[in-house]
Amino acid sequence: MRVTLREVADEAGVSMMTVSNVMNGKAARVSAATRERVHRIATELGYVPSASARSLASSSSKLIGLLVPAADEDSLMISPHHMAIAGHVERELRKSGYHLLLRGIAHLEEVTEALHSWSLDGAILLGFVDEQIDKLTKATAGPVPMVAIDSYSRNRLTAGPRSDDFVGARLAAEHLLSLGHRNIVFAGPAFGRAGVVRERFDGFRAAFADAGLARDPGMVEVVNTTHDEGFGCGKFLLGRHPSATAVFATADILAVGIMEGLIARGISVPRDVSVVGFDDLEFSKYVTPKLTTVTQDIGRKGATAVAMLVAAIEQQVRPAHPVTLDVSLTIRDSTAPPKGS
Repeated sequence: MRVTLREVADEAGVSMMTVSNVMNGKAARVSAATRERVHRIATELGYVPSASARSLASSSSKLIGLLVPAADEDSLMISPHHMAIAGHVERELRKSGYHLLLRGIAHLEEVTEALHSWSLDGAILLGFVDEQIDKLTKATAGPVPMVAIDSYSRNRLTAGPRSDDFVGARLAAEHLLSLGHRNIVFAGPAFGRAGVVRERFDGFRAAFADAGLARDPGMVEVVNTTHDEGFGCGKFLLGRHPSATAVFATADILAVGIMEGLIARGISVPRDVSVVGFDDLEFSKYVTPKLTTVTQDIGRKGATAVAMLVAAIEQQVRPAHPVTLDVSLTIRDSTAPPKGS
């Protein structure tokens, strides 16, 4: 049975209001001896303050929504990269006294429903394309603050953190070019005029331009960011691009799938084809060969999103601009000079 506020009050010989004030840190007029007695008895009885009661008292739910796209009513679109961010977000929210509510969004109008039906104090948007974020308005969110992770939308209502995708992709391409590769496939999802993949594609192309080298525009594989699609891409890569000696994939999970698809066809990585990923997720150190990849600070990205959102909630200071975080290149075993160079 749950221990009640009344039981603590009766045992301590004080009013329920006194216990409530002590447990909620509003005990300036309560003596130190009484505060100590209330805390001791609450601990002995195993009293746990009700989160819902605290929410009513403070007019704050202490709930933050992590909103992610849902492909349909039954599945959430959560990649390993998004799962890693979610873990860091939850940890940082816990430090700030907030709780995380994961909610899938199949249709954009569900954002309003999620924000208000659960009385969320704020929301973090993860995995949405910029065309969707562009459509979010004050009518959608009302007074509830939002931040979007990895967004290039100009919507000021959702300004949040993102990695320097352009520089990261340029570092990857520069590394491959420095090894002597010239026929390099860019592999990633379809993209438009803005967004994460667009930035990575532009950074990839910039490396060729900076080196004064021509790039074959046909060396592109449009493939969704999953291991299975990467595997299929790798199996048929040299059939579609016979001259390819290297691949830059826009995500680690895609890069690992491509490596396994290549190896399944008897193609050695990196002896025959080098592969570079993007993210530096934990598993990139444990696959064979270990993956050369662009390292982004996912922990810092999650912490920055939480800090920006908490400031908007508690200090009414909404971020005016996105925060771009630095990246670096981690060289491991999946890249080498082209065979015969």
